[in-house]
Amino acid sequence: MFFIFTASYEQNKSLLVRLLRSDDCFDIIERNIILSEKKAVIFYVNGLVKDDIMEKLMEFFYTQTEPSFLKDAHTFAENCVPYVEISVVDNPDDVIKNVLSGIPCLMVEGFSECLAFDMRTYPQRGTSEPEDDKVLRGSKDGFVETVIFNSALIRRRIRDTNFITKAMTVGRESKTDIIVCYMDNRVDHSLLEKLIGRIKGLSIDSLSMNQQSLIEAMYQSKWLNPFPKVKYTERPDVAAAVCLKGNIVILVDNSPSALLIPTSIFDVLEEADDYYFPPITGTYIRIARYLITISSVLLTPIWLLCLQNPDYVPDIFKFVLQTEPIHLPIFWQLIIIEICIDGLRLAALHTPSSLTSALGIIGAIAFSQFAIDAGWFTTASTLYMAFVTIANYSQPNYELGYSLKYVRVMLLTLTYALNLVGFIIGIVIIFILLLTNKTISGKSYLYPLIPFKPKELVKKLTRIRVRQ
Repeated sequence: MFFIFTASYEQNKSLLVRLLRSDDCFDIIERNIILSEKKAVIFYVNGLVKDDIMEKLMEFFYTQTEPSFLKDAHTFAENCVPYVEISVVDNPDDVIKNVLSGIPCLMVEGFSECLAFDMRTYPQRGTSEPEDDKVLRGSKDGFVETVIFNSALIRRRIRDTNFITKAMTVGRESKTDIIVCYMDNRVDHSLLEKLIGRIKGLSIDSLSMNQQSLIEAMYQSKWLNPFPKVKYTERPDVAAAVCLKGNIVILVDNSPSALLIPTSIFDVLEEADDYYFPPITGTYIRIARYLITISSVLLTPIWLLCLQNPDYVPDIFKFVLQTEPIHLPIFWQLIIIEICIDGLRLAALHTPSSLTSALGIIGAIAFSQFAIDAGWFTTASTLYMAFVTIANYSQPNYELGYSLKYVRVMLLTLTYALNLVGFIIGIVIIFILLLTNKTISGKSYLYPLIPFKPKELVKKLTRIRVRQ
């Protein structure tokens, strides 16, 4: 419903009280004051306002307000408000949005508009290095849950007029703040226009799960393929580097990470450490990560294939064949360990930090020697699954880690059921999933491998020295 202000102060005040429901909410404060014999009221949310600035502003209102400046909101703002971030709002709906966002609004008798003072402050934790995106070298700051601070962390690294931060609001009830960051002289403007159009066209109640809710609402039909189409980062330096490459960064309020768009499989596998070391070291780290990631998918299926076809195994690799007594088929051993590892991971996530180390030690013992002695698992299956588990953490993307788990289990199942034919079918399916998976921009997920661009592929596979 659309509301408008009238000439009556009491009617305007009653309208705002009714819309804000300040009588029902203890944290929405209605502060009535007198300015040179004129009634006035300030609405704000307790806990989202800088108290010291509010106190100084109120003191100035009481002592320095001249009656001649109380003609209208613009005159009052120009002459009687000693604060920088101020705007005049003439729409009750905008007043409600400002107040609920933490911006105090002042209504004065005789004014047809409200004054909004952006002195909000949000409860937040201190800026520190992200737990998931740690680096051996480089900056140790990370995003927090306040979108304004996150935008400032990127702005600190890109001091250029071409760096644009476009703010929007999504959600009829949550009214979540979203900031789209990009370099105006480098971004793909057709993709940018489509992206902003989709965000503005969203008609949803709220973003209950922040960024995930936003992406799923924007692209509802693009999530059948398990491989991630966006990349998340908690590091401002990574977000700044992505902007400088011409990509788009989306910040969502209440989320300590940023969305990077568009994203290919090579972008997902990149890590900040690649660029904080000399080119030769960065290249080695990157190639090692690629090889370990591929090994995490193929190791257990190839081992299972060798066990099912011992005659095909060369003599030099005969040691991989099973010599221990097997009480449970190898395929089921691998599947059970896959599930148990996820169970341990979830248990560690919900365990108090003081007990996490103890739980990890107990879990490692229980799923190693005790499990082998009990006859559930063999030494080899435990060893290979231990490598696979550790290899999953060689790349920092959780979504990609679970995608690799899904295709690994599929490959194991097909190999167990159809032997060599099943293994080949599984490899073909994985390749098809990668080939048919498109980025948010609609480009190939395997670019620059498909379509083949040799120079670009070399840049993705190696760490090239930064040019001046």
